[in-house]
Amino acid sequence: MALATPDLSGSTAFITGTTRGIGKQLALALADHGCNIVSTGKTTDDDDADLAGSIEQTAREVRDRGVEALALELDLRDEARVEAVVEEAIDHFGEVDVVINNASAIQLANIADLPADRFDLLTDVNVRGSHLVAHSFADHLAELDEAWLLSNSPPVVTDRSPGKAPYAWSKLGMSFITLSLAEELAGADVGCNTFWPVTTIDTRATRYFGLGTEDDWRTPEIVSDAVLEILARDPSACTGNSFYDEALLREAGVTDFSAYNLTDGDPAPLSARMFDPEFERGE
Repeated sequence: MALATPDLSGSTAFITGTTRGIGKQLALALADHGCNIVSTGKTTDDDDADLAGSIEQTAREVRDRGVEALALELDLRDEARVEAVVEEAIDHFGEVDVVINNASAIQLANIADLPADRFDLLTDVNVRGSHLVAHSFADHLAELDEAWLLSNSPPVVTDRSPGKAPYAWSKLGMSFITLSLAEELAGADVGCNTFWPVTTIDTRATRYFGLGTEDDWRTPEIVSDAVLEILARDPSACTGNSFYDEALLREAGVTDFSAYNLTDGDPAPLSARMFDPEFERGE
């Protein structure tokens, strides 16, 4: 087994939702490979909150890895702020060649039980926020020799999701935006792809919403390793794909995933089956 070790020195990644969980792990993993990081999110050092982590804390840990970091407060629902933060990131680093739409709101509920304001939150943060980031970066990415836009969202394989339809709609919308951009930027050497974990990942949201138990979870490192596998490829050839983390790592030669598990055993593919009930693992 030889996981990808892309040389990202001289690159800069703009990642949404880096205060904790998958977003923070992505920031640190890319920094370990020489990538500068734009750390964005809503929680800052100035917030008097019970939530652990902040955009500045992630930036400090990135700098400890010997690369540069810029922490920018960002509410994805604020169009003007998205545009301003994108402009500031480009002005500061000169160019941003990796953009990762990671931040998401989650609310699992039946249609009858979910009020309009919660529906609006899901769509405003997930699909509209991803659109705003992609819209603000699209021309810049197209001007670069090579660039990436990735989204933490599932393959579009279903037309219904009872019990969680509004959340599914917003997450599938992120994928729809990303995969459509792959076509719109065809020929511009911008790799637009989605990535999604097969199993549930151990994050604050996972624990808060009670999405299984530790026997069902894997660490965020499996997602960052999968993203590094994408970034080791040629963006002109690797675009328009929806990847599962396990499939990417199996292709890289991983046969034993136990290092990512929280407990002994083989976690069920709960995350993949959230949107594809018929999902079966590959060999």
